[in-house]
Amino acid sequence: MKVSYFCSVYKALIRPLLFCFDPERVHYFSLWSLELLLKIPLVRSMAQKTFTISDKKLERNLFGLTFKNPVGLAAGFDKNGKNIQTLTALGFGFIEVGTITPKAQPGNPKKRLFRLIDDEGIINRMGINNDGAHACAERLKKTKKEIIIGGNIGKNTETKNEDASSDYIENFNVLHEYVDYFVLNVSCPNVSNFTKLQDVAFLETLIPKLKEINSEKTKPKPILIKISPDLSTDQLDETIKLVLDQNLDGIIATNTTTNREKLKTSSSKLKKIGNGGLSGMPLADKSTEIIRYISEKTNKKIPIIGVGGIMNENDAIEKLDAGASLIQLYTGFIYSGPYLIKKINKLIIAKN
Repeated sequence: MKVSYFCSVYKALIRPLLFCFDPERVHYFSLWSLELLLKIPLVRSMAQKTFTISDKKLERNLFGLTFKNPVGLAAGFDKNGKNIQTLTALGFGFIEVGTITPKAQPGNPKKRLFRLIDDEGIINRMGINNDGAHACAERLKKTKKEIIIGGNIGKNTETKNEDASSDYIENFNVLHEYVDYFVLNVSCPNVSNFTKLQDVAFLETLIPKLKEINSEKTKPKPILIKISPDLSTDQLDETIKLVLDQNLDGIIATNTTTNREKLKTSSSKLKKIGNGGLSGMPLADKSTEIIRYISEKTNKKIPIIGVGGIMNENDAIEKLDAGASLIQLYTGFIYSGPYLIKKINKLIIAKN
């Protein structure tokens, strides 16, 4: 069947039905349902034939890793690594779990996830709810390895910023054997004082410690940093210098934004929702702008994973053309459906 048919069915029938329910509940219900269905060998085989595409033109070699295609799943969708095999069957080239903290934590009080349908966006203030590093490591240990897995790590909410290094180090040690690369999340807008961890002074202390530990491991893992779209130019320049000086492996650009400008959603609804990080279409231009800035500023010396507002295949190409080596989906995956991955990959092949 044609791609357009699947997309039309998803947008006309499936998405409106899913959007009738609470976003967080329907998220977990959808993953549970997919997990159940894809345990049936015939269904899994059909899903793989429908959603995946294999072509040497899609392969990307980055950080010493070979990605079967450049389209990944961003952190936050499968926080605890529970659904890796299910999501692999939908055609992703890599999956990033997390954000993971040393101890399990419940996150912020519900309701904490909101759709902005008119803007094709999502506001979340989940608060880094997760099962903790040890539980995630045990789960990853038992997961059949079919795909590159990234580990997005952060600090527990109760941990003071001055003690944050110990949380990142514990995560790093616990998960090291089970993930292929690490991402330092220092830009979550949904936890008090978390974004202050983007300060260069903190990172200049943390990164050498992680690199020393990494060098002592049998197989060192790439280390990247995930940045906010709300950095000033001066802050972005400082971050770029830090990445180059510390010889980090790359940047993920970008996390969600706290900016609410130029939205179609009414101010009264936004006020009712309250604070949180905004993702989706409203973030597209800003994240692309930052990707292009980093790429041009460094003459493409820093590998970039582009994320933010990829709602269709043309958005993906725009990120890649701006300087991203890989891209990640989250909100676009929800609004456009799983066939978006294949649509992006087909367009990449067509352009090669």
